[in-house]
Amino acid sequence: MPPTSPKQRTVTIPLDGEQLLADLSVPEDAQGTVVFAHGSGSGRKSPRNRAVAEVLERSRMATLLLDLLTEEEAREDERTLAYRFQIPLLGERLVAAVDWVGTDAQLRTIPLGLYGASTGGAAALIAASARPELVRAVVLRGARSDLAAESVPRVRAPTLLIVGGLDPPILEIARTTSRLLRSPHSTAVVPQATHLFEEPGALEAVAQHTAEWFRKHLGSPPRAPSALPNED
Repeated sequence: MPPTSPKQRTVTIPLDGEQLLADLSVPEDAQGTVVFAHGSGSGRKSPRNRAVAEVLERSRMATLLLDLLTEEEAREDERTLAYRFQIPLLGERLVAAVDWVGTDAQLRTIPLGLYGASTGGAAALIAASARPELVRAVVLRGARSDLAAESVPRVRAPTLLIVGGLDPPILEIARTTSRLLRSPHSTAVVPQATHLFEEPGALEAVAQHTAEWFRKHLGSPPRAPSALPNED
């Protein structure tokens, strides 16, 4: 019988005069913490990221899914698209989340990884390069890593790039990123998958690749991850 999913709680990440909201789940005897950075136009409630997070939690990984924008910024971004491609800002916000994890009594002794999707992948690269002493592993799904090209050579954490086989622009970006990375890295191509991995079995493959990478670089829990739950 699969383990019960850990109870989720909402936490706040402090900024200068502002705060970010995040959903934290910590399973018993967690082997690592994975901070999620969403793509443009999304947030901590992203069903794709939440589905992957559930698989990680079953692999005894704590997960922190956060909004990279404040509530006011998110409302403005919905109207004007003013923030979603401000990659340096998003990177700074993710650095703030990494710093928060490093000071939290429950999480600070657990190895830390980053999972970034689309533009969130660029933010993950910025944060990994800015905090090499804290970030132990990175997974990028369909990432716009070209938007953080200057940070890529400074990343020290082992990095996995997951790309859909039917997503030619991101495939080319991943090839370029692989050439720039100086840390251990690998690319996993999910056959017949497009950018959002909406095809049957595609997101499950993403979750499996992600869990394997973080188990390898953050810890070695004995249980294999359970099957991905159905999305709404």
